[in-house]
Amino acid sequence: MFFTDQYINSAMIETLKNFGVKKLGGLVLIIIIIIAFGFGGFGGGFSTNNQNNIAKINKTNVTTQDFMDYLNGSNISQQAIRENLDKNIIEELLSGLISTTLIDLEIEDFDLSVTNLVVLKKIKENKNFQDENNIFQRTKYEKFLLSNNMSAPMFELQLKNRELQKHLFDLVGAGTVTPNFLIKKKFEEQNKILDIEYFAMSNQYKQKDNYTNKEIEEFVEENKEQLKREYIDFKYAVLNPKNLIGLEEFNQEFFDEIDKIENQISQGDTFDKILKNLKVEVIEVNKFTPSTTQKINEDKIYSKRSSKLDLVENGENFLLFSIDDKYDLGPNLNNDTTKDEITELVFQKGKFDLNRKVLEEIQKKEFDDIKFDQMSADNLKYISLNSINDDNTFEENSVKMLYSLPINSFTLVNDKDNKIYLVKIVNSTNNSFNESDENYLQFVQKQNTEYRKSILQSYDQLLNNKYKVQLNQKTIDRVKNYFK
Repeated sequence: MFFTDQYINSAMIETLKNFGVKKLGGLVLIIIIIIAFGFGGFGGGFSTNNQNNIAKINKTNVTTQDFMDYLNGSNISQQAIRENLDKNIIEELLSGLISTTLIDLEIEDFDLSVTNLVVLKKIKENKNFQDENNIFQRTKYEKFLLSNNMSAPMFELQLKNRELQKHLFDLVGAGTVTPNFLIKKKFEEQNKILDIEYFAMSNQYKQKDNYTNKEIEEFVEENKEQLKREYIDFKYAVLNPKNLIGLEEFNQEFFDEIDKIENQISQGDTFDKILKNLKVEVIEVNKFTPSTTQKINEDKIYSKRSSKLDLVENGENFLLFSIDDKYDLGPNLNNDTTKDEITELVFQKGKFDLNRKVLEEIQKKEFDDIKFDQMSADNLKYISLNSINDDNTFEENSVKMLYSLPINSFTLVNDKDNKIYLVKIVNSTNNSFNESDENYLQFVQKQNTEYRKSILQSYDQLLNNKYKVQLNQKTIDRVKNYFK
């Protein structure tokens, strides 16, 4: 059996909740998810003579006894497992066991350890076991163990394992704090004021009504194969309670008639034979293809054109249709709707070509202030962006691009309505800030998180080469049968 990444991701998040590991913070969650399903080897069952092995991680066997012990410790009843076998609960729990086994292997490989004194200190520092004076109370500790049906050695073992996991994640994430001078520099870059000159490119485009018939015809000829569309000739009838049973309501009698028609279709009856005894209007349509003018019934039938004869539900009606022919045709410019659609394509291509020409000139450093002034004419506008997050005028990704460019740069950007603008960066000014400001502190945290993610991605690549996880499908099936 193969597990998809999406499935394992969902399963592992639930497993993390059961183990309480989420208390260690976002780093733990990311690491465990990486460990749990970052391998190319998470594939089908492996060949083995030992039917007690349910999985194998490199040379380490995960036995059925390991899995049953894991199930017993999951606090999930056998009844709950039995009721959810079809929802892959066994595979979900197995992925949890494999993930924790991988963590244990990593801990062992790094030779990490936690002393009993550390465990004892953690227990005594737990606020749940202290009185109002922050003094450890053994009675509170023992009451907690009794209420959770746990022995002291069991709880202390779990606590020790969590500390070992935390040490592992601290080790992997070591050195991920970004130097202050780099953070400060980046913060200044992203929060400086940018003075911008810009104008809308809409005034530069050739207007749609100005394209001649010759230009439109040349466009069609150049793109005739791409512009071909599939057309169909068909006939159909609208069926509803009124014309089938003479009533306005959708009752059992109506649906019985619908069932009869579906049976006739499956038996090979023709469109005309099905409608022979029904007093319904037959509508014939030729050379149909969807357009900007919506036709609800015809569009629905076109979407089902893979069937020559069929009955489909469409809103409050049923449509019985028969397709007589299907063929490809180029656009008919004598049709006003078609011509308008083609003219729109020509207009959009003209916009694209001009935008591309301007960008190519900018990239080749052939675009200068003279061209900028000539194109802007009397339409030039001015604006100051306060930070990289100032997206009141331009779309956020366009703003990020502007903040990456030097002074006196030109580029094309767009707003949230996808209108295009030609922009020149005139000047930039650093904003003053205090390193104790909340915005700066949040920025520092974000930068450290991003650096940490970079480290974790490198760790993920290491694990891809380090571990190969295989499943024994026969044993998994045997475990499932045990719960049936």
